[in-house]
Amino acid sequence: MKIRWDKLGGQLGVGVTILGFIFIFMGWNGAASLDRVPSQFPYLISGGVAGICLVIVGSALMLIQNQREERAYLETRLSELQAAIERAPSVAGATALMPAVAGTGDGLVVAGASSYHLPDCHLAEGRQDAEFITPEDAEDRGLRPCRICKP
Repeated sequence: MKIRWDKLGGQLGVGVTILGFIFIFMGWNGAASLDRVPSQFPYLISGGVAGICLVIVGSALMLIQNQREERAYLETRLSELQAAIERAPSVAGATALMPAVAGTGDGLVVAGASSYHLPDCHLAEGRQDAEFITPEDAEDRGLRPCRICKP
């Protein structure tokens, strides 16, 4: 079994932090058992300072492990997003397929559910399922001209 040290940071940080609190408690317990202040200093210094240092190191280990996990999560999400963008058709290619959107005046209209519109009509803007047909085909389908753009 191979130990993965990069995955052990959070658990090791918790352990070191708990050990630091134990050191602080032992230093306080030793100092509390003595009445003279000069006799309490060795306990406070050895237990308290060492305990505080261990708590700081343990907290740093947990923080670093948390940042590693977040970075790994963001990298996977970024690679998923990049793959989705690569699979999607490019915007330049999509506009090349629909020349009537650019307003070239080739006589095509946008077919709607019950009416047809000019390509630059604000009612037909942004429609992903826009179908471009001739006005004659629109009349044959029984579509009425738009009341706003009047094609």
